[in-house]
Amino acid sequence: MAKIRVLIVDDSALMRQVLAALLSKDPEIEVIGSAPDPYIAREKIKALNPDVITLDVEMPKMDGLTFLEKLMRGRPMPVVMVSSLTEVGCQTTLRALELGAVDFITKPKIDLREGMEEIAQELIDKIKAAAQAKVRGKGGDSGVGGKGVAPLVTSSMIKTTDTIIAIGSSTGGTEAVKDVLMALPPNTPPILITQHMPAHFTKTWADRMNSLCRISVKEAEDGDSVLPGHALVAPGSYHMTLVRSGARYTVRINQDPPVNRHRPSVDVMFASVAQYAGANAVGVILTGMGGDGAREMLTMKRAGAFTIAQDEASCVVFGMPKEAIKLGGVDKILPLSEIPAAIVAYVCKL
Repeated sequence: MAKIRVLIVDDSALMRQVLAALLSKDPEIEVIGSAPDPYIAREKIKALNPDVITLDVEMPKMDGLTFLEKLMRGRPMPVVMVSSLTEVGCQTTLRALELGAVDFITKPKIDLREGMEEIAQELIDKIKAAAQAKVRGKGGDSGVGGKGVAPLVTSSMIKTTDTIIAIGSSTGGTEAVKDVLMALPPNTPPILITQHMPAHFTKTWADRMNSLCRISVKEAEDGDSVLPGHALVAPGSYHMTLVRSGARYTVRINQDPPVNRHRPSVDVMFASVAQYAGANAVGVILTGMGGDGAREMLTMKRAGAFTIAQDEASCVVFGMPKEAIKLGGVDKILPLSEIPAAIVAYVCKL
């Protein structure tokens, strides 16, 4: 089997060295070169034709975002961003994902070598997922904003119910979730979202979606009420679960051990929705590597929930939906562009 050929683009010589050493430990990955700035990177891409690029967000001469935008317009290929954990770094990383980057890793603030060793397996997994990812250049129409989108429904079509909508995603999910939420009307039933993402990034992402959507979106806090027209995002490094007290739903946030190597875990959220909402729920599993969410989506279906998986053609990585389908936990397999209308059509029937 051919190795995954990786080009490292970073202005820090130490970071280039550390990334190369870590990636070279995996027998399925070959680091074919590195570049200290986008201009040299451009020449190396032409000469070496890498399968995946790691790209530093902040670089001299041309910043990572500008280079990424040019790359996605001219020669789209899988890119994993290397980001800092600052507020500016979070904003920039989310913009990179909007521009077409497949995923990102965060640099440790101190002790680069030791910190990177701790996330070595995560980095390797993300490189492998990126190598399999479908990358679309600027102007692609895979999202909800593309062709074949059902008209946005009017508020009067949705009845007041106790329905809970639970959405789980990973690689490629930041854009997929945003596309779904932007198409939903302001009185959509309550939405819970678990996206695999580190601490700090989830709040920035939620705030970004809140500025774009007709529903309210926020990072969840322990004890938040679950209300129509509102979406709650599981905070990075915390599981989020649904609980019910009488007629009222709330969420609980905890730092129990990771599940499927993830915290937040989609399985943890889906299991709680199956327990407390039962048949009054819609489960949606979107693009992402691995199998988190698949097992408990089946639990949701068995409890009477309506379950949807994103189809392979519109996924960046067809991992989580594939596993859910394989287990028999999915009622409908749909392109991303058709998922919002399917959610609304189901809720309107209740």
